[in-house]
Amino acid sequence: MKILILHGPNLNLLGTREPEVYGSMTLENINEKMIALGKELSVEIKCLQSNHEGALIDALHDACTWANGVVFNPGGYTHTSIALRDAISAIQIPVIEVHLSNVYAREEFRHTSFVSAVCKGKVTGFGWKSYELGLRGLIDLIGK
Repeated sequence: MKILILHGPNLNLLGTREPEVYGSMTLENINEKMIALGKELSVEIKCLQSNHEGALIDALHDACTWANGVVFNPGGYTHTSIALRDAISAIQIPVIEVHLSNVYAREEFRHTSFVSAVCKGKVTGFGWKSYELGLRGLIDLIGK
């Protein structure tokens, strides 16, 4: 099984960007934990981050040629990008939406996700563990 862990805009700043909201872990730390968990679960993990909407769309399109699923934190694009929603819908492999913070306990504009309706599940508010929970759920979903 092969899974893409896809990180959206500003997540490259984890560890220094608003640690009271996003925690002190860096993106590199999260990627290392996900790769290690993948090895533990006999799953190949590839991690990718981009601040550019088109690059994220390209990564989703590419994933359908090699991956069994995607764990995706679209960051701020969650609330703005119909193009990402359409890309998720088009690739026809399961995508799990994840967020480090509890978006429902934050500003009202963060309560709306354009991608949730086309994702197989959503994990929000558990810090970096949102990725772990999302991966475990995705693996379970694919395994069924």
